[in-house]
Amino acid sequence: MSRIKILPENLANQIAAGEVVERPASVVKELLENAIDAGAGQVTIQVEGDGTRLIRVIDDGSGMDQDDVLLCLERHATSKIVSLAELGAIRSLGFRGEAVPSIASVARLRITSRPAAQVLGTQVDLRFGRILKVHEMGGSPGTSFEVTDLFGNVPARKKFLKSTRTELAHIEEVVKNYALARPALGVNFTVDGREVLRLPVGLDTPRSRAERIFGKGVGSLIELGRQGQDENGDEPGVSGYLLPPDTPASARLRIFVNGRAIHDRLIAHAVSEGFQNFLMKGRGPGGVIFLTMPLESVDVNVHPTKQEVRFHKPAVVHQAVVVAVQSAMADFQQTLKQEIFRTSPVVSGAARAVATPVKGYAPLCVESAPVVQEPLPLFKAASPSRQAAPVGGQSSVSPESVFGAEPQCGDQAGSPRIFDVSGEEPVSSPGGLRYLGQLLDTYLLCATDNGLLAIDQHAAHERLLFEVLKRQFAGKKIARQTLLFPKVMECSLEEIQILKQYAEEIAGLGIEIEDFGGGSHVVKAVPAVLGRSSVEEVMAGIFARFAEAGSGKGGVRAEEVLSDMACKAAIKAGQSLTSKEAEALLDQMQRAEVFSHCPHGRPVAKSFTAHDIKKWFYRG
Repeated sequence: MSRIKILPENLANQIAAGEVVERPASVVKELLENAIDAGAGQVTIQVEGDGTRLIRVIDDGSGMDQDDVLLCLERHATSKIVSLAELGAIRSLGFRGEAVPSIASVARLRITSRPAAQVLGTQVDLRFGRILKVHEMGGSPGTSFEVTDLFGNVPARKKFLKSTRTELAHIEEVVKNYALARPALGVNFTVDGREVLRLPVGLDTPRSRAERIFGKGVGSLIELGRQGQDENGDEPGVSGYLLPPDTPASARLRIFVNGRAIHDRLIAHAVSEGFQNFLMKGRGPGGVIFLTMPLESVDVNVHPTKQEVRFHKPAVVHQAVVVAVQSAMADFQQTLKQEIFRTSPVVSGAARAVATPVKGYAPLCVESAPVVQEPLPLFKAASPSRQAAPVGGQSSVSPESVFGAEPQCGDQAGSPRIFDVSGEEPVSSPGGLRYLGQLLDTYLLCATDNGLLAIDQHAAHERLLFEVLKRQFAGKKIARQTLLFPKVMECSLEEIQILKQYAEEIAGLGIEIEDFGGGSHVVKAVPAVLGRSSVEEVMAGIFARFAEAGSGKGGVRAEEVLSDMACKAAIKAGQSLTSKEAEALLDQMQRAEVFSHCPHGRPVAKSFTAHDIKKWFYRG
């Protein structure tokens, strides 16, 4: 007797449901996708309890006649594709033909549907996959799915659900995703009779819909937009709206490919790359990003719930997203500059600001250069590490790159002043600012046309120095300061190994160090910006960073070393500045192309509007 048997239909459906219907949110996702594919303009989602008690999805789409209502209950029954050729260029959201029978096998289901051209519709009642009743009835054009007692026949599945709050959060996320993907779609979402979300039909633009979903409290959205330019059609068009870098850490990044909500680590990494040196450690980017590309360049048939895709040329997609985010951040800097300083947009490469140095100190030269640029190299690790393939012949940082620990920004007084204040008359504050004074020897307070602006002097100066160091490093010309008295250092075996393995990289950072015999090495020159720091402190930072590259973490970014240098050289918190020095710093911020955040992601400035201040005193 044969040991292999054909599974009963209901058991096969329950097995399929194990993949498709993971939790109540999975039901909402599948039914929403079917509603959108049916051409719905308005969708109503009603949920009770955690979603196992009731999920009702009502749409005004094309509807189904009785034959189609019964056919949609069969496995692999779909109106979305009919040939093998269509499988390589799928336009619809739902196409597998497994959702409805899978849901029906683990719940009580009622389907009511009427095409607009027919007077009567059809209603079907099912109980855990078994049809109980089919009859005609009246109703509005469209389709209604009512799911009750979800997982009632598989209590083991129900036992693994999370709390009601968690399950409702997953459902709300699904609803918001498709509300973002279809700005014209009207959405009415209620939980236990309480309205959670109401979005109008056909009135929202992509931006206004994003503002409704993210809320007014997140600050100005950063718009990004980049059309695909690859002649083979593999480079996607990229658009969307990102949340400012200092948005709370709970911000979520939503990713869409050809209107389909997906989870993709490659794209999430690319967005983080574009935000490099703007995000604080431990925080990820937030917002919504849309990729539009030829259907045949992306395979959506790789995951049971269609939440993952595969790209034909992932490296090209990664690079396109990085460049789009970098471009958006460049525009964001210009927008902030206009808001703060009331200046006209700066043409990249046109503006320069040079502060005359005090004798013995390095000048702060803020040369404008295009913000959109290839990332600086990843210093090699002791053991080979996998990296992304170069795009277009240029180097690219791999998604597997590992980031080193964030240094603590210096907050002690005592750093040298950078600005020349010898014999000059006070300068007027730049743009629309009026410098008021220094708070706690750390924050510069400025009056604006509409309130008050507080600037973190250390973060501001650190960012300006970091941008200068990046350009110098990219041009292999970091300014050095030769030591009047070279410093002899006793190095450990680990430090000697670092000096041998990374000799070229260390020299490129502006450090001249030579073997002095035994375990001793002599430091003859250091980067000019660190000319007033102790040699021991400079080298300790270098050794610490390069030790990470050989500790199995995969490598350390050049930006991380440069940000350490900028942090040590910048004005410190607690350091008193004269009015001239403060206004010189403000002037350089106005002329710089990047100034909004320090290299470690801390915001440089915080504004308080007149409305905010009035509210403090109950005058609003």
